[in-house]
Amino acid sequence: MEKKKPFALRIDARLMEALEKWAADEFRSTNGQIEWIINRALKEAGRLKKDKGEEKTGKPE
Repeated sequence: MEKKKPFALRIDARLMEALEKWAADEFRSTNGQIEWIINRALKEAGRLKKDKGEEKTGKPE
């Protein structure tokens, strides 16, 4: 498992409320939702390689 690096984030209260609701709707923690959003954005921008399972199916395994 990859080591996680702690990072402080200052975010607008309105954005945080929307993130918290989205995370709850997806049954994720707020931190997990932020990580998922960043991961998806990096992959879509071609800045992060897709996982092997995603290369074949286009979906996470």
